[in-house]
Amino acid sequence: MVDKSVYQADRETAWCPGCGNFPLRTALAESLSEMDLKPEDITMFTGIGQAAKIPHYIKVNGFNGLHGRSIPPAIAMRVANPKMTVIVESGDGCTYGEGGNHILHNIRRNLDIVHLVHDNQIYGLTKGQASPTSVEELRTPVQTHGVNAEPFNPVRFAVGMKASFVARSTVGDREHLKEMIKEAKKHKGYALIDIFQPCVSFNKINTYQWYNKRVYKLEDHDPTDYAAAMKVADEFGDKIPIGIIYREDKPTFRDRIPYLKDKGLVDRDVKVEDMEYLIKEFK
Repeated sequence: MVDKSVYQADRETAWCPGCGNFPLRTALAESLSEMDLKPEDITMFTGIGQAAKIPHYIKVNGFNGLHGRSIPPAIAMRVANPKMTVIVESGDGCTYGEGGNHILHNIRRNLDIVHLVHDNQIYGLTKGQASPTSVEELRTPVQTHGVNAEPFNPVRFAVGMKASFVARSTVGDREHLKEMIKEAKKHKGYALIDIFQPCVSFNKINTYQWYNKRVYKLEDHDPTDYAAAMKVADEFGDKIPIGIIYREDKPTFRDRIPYLKDKGLVDRDVKVEDMEYLIKEFK
Protein backbone atom coordinates (compact mmCIF):
# COMPACT_ATOMS: atom_id res chain seq x y z
CA MET A 1 0.00 0.00 0.00
CA VAL A 2 1.26 3.48 -0.89
CA ASP A 3 2.03 5.51 2.25
CA LYS A 4 -0.40 8.44 2.47
CA SER A 5 2.49 10.78 3.33
CA VAL A 6 3.59 10.73 -0.33
CA TYR A 7 0.55 12.88 -1.17
CA GLN A 8 1.45 15.60 1.34
CA ALA A 9 2.43 18.89 -0.29
CA ASP A 10 4.85 21.14 1.60
CA ARG A 11 2.87 24.29 0.96
CA GLU A 12 0.86 26.58 3.23
CA THR A 13 -2.84 26.57 2.35
CA ALA A 14 -5.06 29.61 1.79
CA TRP A 15 -8.02 27.87 3.44
CA CYS A 16 -9.60 29.26 6.60
CA PRO A 17 -9.03 27.38 9.88
CA GLY A 18 -11.83 24.85 10.26
CA CYS A 19 -12.60 24.74 6.52
CA GLY A 20 -14.21 21.52 5.34
CA ASN A 21 -11.58 21.29 2.60
CA PHE A 22 -9.06 20.00 5.16
CA PRO A 23 -10.90 16.79 6.15
CA LEU A 24 -11.86 16.23 2.51
CA ARG A 25 -8.21 16.41 1.46
CA THR A 26 -7.30 13.97 4.26
CA ALA A 27 -10.03 11.52 3.24
CA LEU A 28 -8.92 11.71 -0.38
CA ALA A 29 -5.25 11.06 0.46
CA GLU A 30 -6.18 8.13 2.68
CA SER A 31 -8.45 6.68 -0.01
CA LEU A 32 -5.75 6.93 -2.66
CA SER A 33 -3.28 5.30 -0.28
CA GLU A 34 -5.63 2.44 0.60
CA MET A 35 -6.32 1.86 -3.11
CA ASP A 36 -2.54 1.68 -3.63
CA LEU A 37 -2.54 4.41 -6.26
CA LYS A 38 0.76 6.14 -6.95
CA PRO A 39 0.77 9.96 -7.31
CA GLU A 40 2.18 9.74 -10.83
CA ASP A 41 -0.81 7.61 -11.90
CA ILE A 42 -3.38 10.21 -10.79
CA THR A 43 -4.35 13.48 -12.45
CA MET A 44 -6.70 15.94 -10.78
CA PHE A 45 -8.59 18.62 -12.71
CA THR A 46 -10.18 21.65 -11.07
CA GLY A 47 -11.70 25.00 -11.97
CA ILE A 48 -11.58 28.07 -9.73
CA GLY A 49 -12.56 28.43 -6.07
CA GLN A 50 -11.30 27.45 -2.64
CA ALA A 51 -12.04 23.78 -3.37
CA ALA A 52 -10.33 24.07 -6.74
CA LYS A 53 -7.04 24.93 -5.05
CA ILE A 54 -6.64 21.35 -3.86
CA PRO A 55 -4.10 20.35 -6.58
CA HIS A 56 -1.77 22.91 -4.97
CA TYR A 57 -2.02 21.07 -1.65
CA ILE A 58 -1.81 17.41 -2.61
CA LYS A 59 0.98 15.72 -4.54
CA VAL A 60 -0.58 14.28 -7.68
CA ASN A 61 -0.57 15.52 -11.27
CA GLY A 62 -2.79 18.58 -11.36
CA PHE A 63 -4.50 20.92 -13.79
CA ASN A 64 -6.01 24.15 -12.45
CA GLY A 65 -8.18 25.71 -15.16
CA LEU A 66 -10.99 28.16 -15.73
CA HIS A 67 -14.09 28.60 -13.59
CA GLY A 68 -16.50 25.77 -14.32
CA ARG A 69 -14.21 24.21 -16.92
CA SER A 70 -12.66 21.32 -15.03
CA ILE A 71 -14.44 18.56 -16.97
CA PRO A 72 -13.25 19.30 -20.57
CA PRO A 73 -9.52 18.77 -19.89
CA ALA A 74 -10.40 15.74 -17.75
CA ILE A 75 -12.25 14.28 -20.74
CA ALA A 76 -9.16 14.88 -22.89
CA MET A 77 -7.00 13.01 -20.39
CA ARG A 78 -9.44 10.12 -20.18
CA VAL A 79 -9.54 9.80 -24.00
CA ALA A 80 -5.77 10.11 -24.34
CA ASN A 81 -4.67 7.86 -21.47
CA PRO A 82 -7.09 5.25 -20.08
CA LYS A 83 -4.45 4.05 -17.61
CA MET A 84 -4.56 7.33 -15.69
CA THR A 85 -6.89 7.76 -12.70
CA VAL A 86 -8.79 10.97 -13.49
CA ILE A 87 -10.37 13.00 -10.70
CA VAL A 88 -12.40 16.17 -11.19
CA GLU A 89 -12.72 18.27 -8.05
CA SER A 90 -14.40 21.64 -7.57
CA GLY A 91 -17.02 23.46 -5.53
CA ASP A 92 -20.78 23.61 -5.95
CA GLY A 93 -20.64 26.99 -7.71
CA CYS A 94 -17.87 25.96 -10.09
CA THR A 95 -19.52 22.62 -10.84
CA TYR A 96 -23.26 23.31 -10.84
CA GLY A 97 -23.17 26.99 -11.80
CA GLU A 98 -20.48 27.92 -14.32
CA GLY A 99 -19.86 24.26 -15.11
CA GLY A 100 -23.48 23.15 -15.36
CA ASN A 101 -23.36 22.59 -19.11
CA HIS A 102 -20.25 20.42 -18.86
CA ILE A 103 -21.60 18.13 -16.14
CA LEU A 104 -24.79 17.69 -18.14
CA HIS A 105 -23.03 16.45 -21.26
CA ASN A 106 -20.44 14.41 -19.36
CA ILE A 107 -23.32 12.44 -17.83
CA ARG A 108 -24.54 11.74 -21.37
CA ARG A 109 -21.09 10.64 -22.55
CA ASN A 110 -20.35 8.62 -19.40
CA LEU A 111 -16.60 9.25 -19.30
CA ASP A 112 -14.73 7.13 -16.76
CA ILE A 113 -14.09 9.95 -14.29
CA VAL A 114 -14.41 10.41 -10.50
CA HIS A 115 -16.05 13.78 -9.77
CA LEU A 116 -15.81 15.10 -6.19
CA VAL A 117 -17.91 18.20 -5.52
CA HIS A 118 -17.16 20.27 -2.40
CA ASP A 119 -20.75 21.36 -1.72
CA ASN A 120 -20.66 24.09 0.92
CA GLN A 121 -23.73 25.88 -0.48
CA ILE A 122 -21.87 29.18 -0.94
CA TYR A 123 -19.22 30.86 -3.10
CA GLY A 124 -16.27 30.94 -0.69
CA LEU A 125 -13.40 32.34 -2.75
CA THR A 126 -15.35 35.44 -3.82
CA LYS A 127 -16.41 36.10 -0.21
CA GLY A 128 -19.81 34.62 0.30
CA GLN A 129 -22.31 35.01 -2.50
CA ALA A 130 -25.13 32.48 -2.89
CA SER A 131 -24.34 29.45 -5.02
CA PRO A 132 -26.78 27.22 -6.95
CA THR A 133 -27.21 24.98 -3.87
CA SER A 134 -27.70 27.78 -1.30
CA VAL A 135 -30.85 27.55 0.81
CA GLU A 136 -33.44 30.32 0.39
CA GLU A 137 -33.10 31.64 3.94
CA LEU A 138 -29.40 32.37 3.46
CA ARG A 139 -28.59 36.08 3.56
CA THR A 140 -25.36 37.35 2.03
CA PRO A 141 -23.86 40.79 1.22
CA VAL A 142 -25.37 40.34 -2.26
CA GLN A 143 -28.60 38.47 -1.39
CA THR A 144 -29.49 40.83 1.48
CA HIS A 145 -33.12 39.66 1.70
CA GLY A 146 -32.32 35.98 1.23
CA VAL A 147 -31.81 33.83 -1.85
CA ASN A 148 -34.51 34.52 -4.46
CA ALA A 149 -34.32 31.14 -6.24
CA GLU A 150 -35.01 27.56 -5.25
CA PRO A 151 -31.84 25.63 -4.41
CA PHE A 152 -30.55 23.26 -7.06
CA ASN A 153 -30.65 19.59 -6.06
CA PRO A 154 -27.59 18.09 -7.81
CA VAL A 155 -28.34 14.54 -6.70
CA ARG A 156 -31.88 14.62 -8.09
CA PHE A 157 -30.56 16.16 -11.30
CA ALA A 158 -27.89 13.48 -11.74
CA VAL A 159 -30.25 10.60 -10.92
CA GLY A 160 -32.88 12.11 -13.22
CA MET A 161 -30.35 12.00 -16.06
CA LYS A 162 -29.39 8.45 -15.07
CA ALA A 163 -25.76 9.26 -14.38
CA SER A 164 -24.09 5.90 -13.99
CA PHE A 165 -22.98 6.52 -10.37
CA VAL A 166 -24.46 9.09 -7.98
CA ALA A 167 -23.52 9.32 -4.31
CA ARG A 168 -23.56 11.80 -1.47
CA SER A 169 -21.30 12.02 1.57
CA THR A 170 -20.06 14.47 4.18
CA VAL A 171 -16.69 15.50 5.58
CA GLY A 172 -18.26 14.94 9.01
CA ASP A 173 -17.89 11.18 8.47
CA ARG A 174 -14.44 10.50 7.05
CA GLU A 175 -14.80 6.72 6.88
CA HIS A 176 -18.03 7.02 4.94
CA LEU A 177 -16.48 9.56 2.57
CA LYS A 178 -13.47 7.31 1.98
CA GLU A 179 -15.77 4.40 1.19
CA MET A 180 -17.69 6.49 -1.35
CA ILE A 181 -14.45 7.58 -3.05
CA LYS A 182 -13.30 3.97 -3.31
CA GLU A 183 -16.66 2.86 -4.72
CA ALA A 184 -16.55 5.70 -7.25
CA LYS A 185 -13.06 4.66 -8.34
CA LYS A 186 -14.16 1.03 -8.80
CA HIS A 187 -17.11 2.08 -10.93
CA LYS A 188 -16.68 1.97 -14.70
CA GLY A 189 -18.13 5.25 -15.95
CA TYR A 190 -18.89 8.72 -14.63
CA ALA A 191 -19.05 8.79 -10.81
CA LEU A 192 -20.41 11.88 -9.05
CA ILE A 193 -20.08 12.37 -5.29
CA ASP A 194 -21.78 15.45 -3.83
CA ILE A 195 -19.92 16.13 -0.56
CA PHE A 196 -21.23 18.34 2.25
CA GLN A 197 -18.25 20.49 3.18
CA PRO A 198 -19.01 23.41 5.54
CA CYS A 199 -17.72 26.92 4.85
CA VAL A 200 -17.06 28.19 8.36
CA SER A 201 -16.48 31.79 7.25
CA PHE A 202 -19.44 32.65 5.02
CA ASN A 203 -22.20 30.07 5.50
CA LYS A 204 -23.51 30.26 9.06
CA ILE A 205 -26.57 28.09 8.31
CA ASN A 206 -25.15 24.90 6.82
CA THR A 207 -22.59 24.20 9.53
CA TYR A 208 -21.00 20.96 10.71
CA GLN A 209 -23.73 20.75 13.36
CA TRP A 210 -26.48 21.40 10.78
CA TYR A 211 -25.30 18.54 8.59
CA ASN A 212 -24.62 16.16 11.46
CA LYS A 213 -28.19 16.54 12.75
CA ARG A 214 -29.71 15.71 9.37
CA VAL A 215 -27.62 13.20 7.47
CA TYR A 216 -28.36 9.50 7.76
CA LYS A 217 -26.75 6.52 6.05
CA LEU A 218 -28.81 4.66 3.50
CA GLU A 219 -29.68 1.11 4.51
CA ASP A 220 -31.71 -1.47 2.60
CA HIS A 221 -31.64 0.80 -0.44
CA ASP A 222 -31.20 -0.71 -3.91
CA PRO A 223 -29.18 1.85 -5.95
CA THR A 224 -30.05 0.03 -9.18
CA ASP A 225 -33.77 0.78 -8.64
CA TYR A 226 -34.35 4.04 -10.52
CA ALA A 227 -37.70 4.84 -8.91
CA ALA A 228 -36.30 4.24 -5.43
CA ALA A 229 -33.26 6.36 -6.23
CA MET A 230 -35.43 9.27 -7.38
CA LYS A 231 -37.43 9.07 -4.16
CA VAL A 232 -34.26 9.13 -2.06
CA ALA A 233 -32.75 11.92 -4.18
CA ASP A 234 -35.79 14.08 -3.38
CA GLU A 235 -35.05 13.97 0.35
CA PHE A 236 -33.48 17.20 1.52
CA GLY A 237 -34.54 18.89 4.72
CA ASP A 238 -34.79 17.47 8.23
CA LYS A 239 -33.40 14.19 6.91
CA ILE A 240 -30.77 13.93 4.17
CA PRO A 241 -29.54 10.53 2.92
CA ILE A 242 -25.86 9.80 2.31
CA GLY A 243 -24.50 6.82 0.44
CA ILE A 244 -24.74 5.41 -3.09
CA ILE A 245 -28.06 6.67 -4.37
CA TYR A 246 -28.02 5.42 -7.96
CA ARG A 247 -25.77 3.09 -9.93
CA GLU A 248 -26.14 1.68 -13.43
CA ASP A 249 -23.77 -0.34 -15.54
CA LYS A 250 -23.77 0.99 -19.08
CA PRO A 251 -21.29 1.65 -21.92
CA THR A 252 -18.69 4.33 -21.37
CA PHE A 253 -17.58 6.92 -23.90
CA ARG A 254 -14.60 4.75 -24.89
CA ASP A 255 -16.84 1.70 -25.35
CA ARG A 256 -18.88 3.54 -27.97
CA ILE A 257 -15.91 4.55 -30.13
CA PRO A 258 -14.14 1.61 -31.81
CA TYR A 259 -10.96 3.61 -32.39
CA LEU A 260 -10.54 4.09 -28.61
CA LYS A 261 -11.54 0.63 -27.47
CA ASP A 262 -8.25 -1.19 -27.72
CA LYS A 263 -5.74 1.47 -26.66
CA GLY A 264 -5.36 5.11 -25.66
CA LEU A 265 -4.07 7.87 -27.89
CA VAL A 266 -0.79 7.95 -25.97
CA ASP A 267 -0.10 4.35 -27.01
CA ARG A 268 -0.67 4.91 -30.73
CA ASP A 269 2.12 5.53 -33.20
CA VAL A 270 1.81 8.85 -34.99
CA LYS A 271 3.59 9.24 -38.31
CA VAL A 272 4.35 12.81 -39.30
CA GLU A 273 3.80 12.03 -42.97
CA ASP A 274 0.22 10.98 -42.17
CA MET A 275 -0.41 14.47 -40.84
CA GLU A 276 1.18 16.42 -43.69
CA TYR A 277 -2.13 17.12 -45.41
CA LEU A 278 -3.36 18.89 -42.27
CA ILE A 279 -0.16 20.91 -41.94
CA LYS A 280 -0.42 22.01 -45.60
CA GLU A 281 -3.99 23.21 -45.02
CA PHE A 282 -2.82 25.73 -42.46
CA LYS A 283 0.30 26.98 -44.25
